[in-house]
Amino acid sequence: MAGTVFFSVSMSLDGYIAPSSPAELMGKQWMELQHWVFPQRFFRQNLNLGEGGEEGRDNDILRETFERTGANVMGKRMFEAGEHAWPEDAPFHTPVFVVTQAKRDPWERAGGTTFHFVNDGIEAALDQARQAAGDSDVRIAGGGETILSYLNAGLVDEFTIAVSPVLFGAGVRLLEGVDASKVALEQVRSEASAQVTHLTYVVRAR
Repeated sequence: MAGTVFFSVSMSLDGYIAPSSPAELMGKQWMELQHWVFPQRFFRQNLNLGEGGEEGRDNDILRETFERTGANVMGKRMFEAGEHAWPEDAPFHTPVFVVTQAKRDPWERAGGTTFHFVNDGIEAALDQARQAAGDSDVRIAGGGETILSYLNAGLVDEFTIAVSPVLFGAGVRLLEGVDASKVALEQVRSEASAQVTHLTYVVRAR
């Protein structure tokens, strides 16, 4: 049985998930947006940053998200931004299917991450990811344009947003261009920590 297709992102209070320019991806605003992630024990272990770290619900959510994911899908923009920033032991530890026009052989990294480059659209990438994931879930890792494409195509089952108390003012909006005539949401969970509020929605056809 196929697993769930989902995405999970951190979002600023005014609706942004990334700065406008990939050159600013590791800049001050983005670091503030992800501030809740960096101290967590699971995050530190997954990136080989050493022992220690915080434990609690934020840490559990990061671990649960990782453990449920059997394959990832991402867009060309996210891959290109991360290609030189991710460590050799990339943090996915699953097959990753990159939606792109570029033709390229699979790129195998340490720790079980292999990037596959899919040239025939989002549905083909998702089909390959489902096969690779088996009974596990498929995560649409990003970026914002890719997430929106899958959401508008009716291919997302659920998603979680970690709303951070940060304001961007400009950048990549998570739901900019969503087809509200087709997408309806049902909130199924809300969990607040000291740093963020985790909101989970099931996606319904309108």
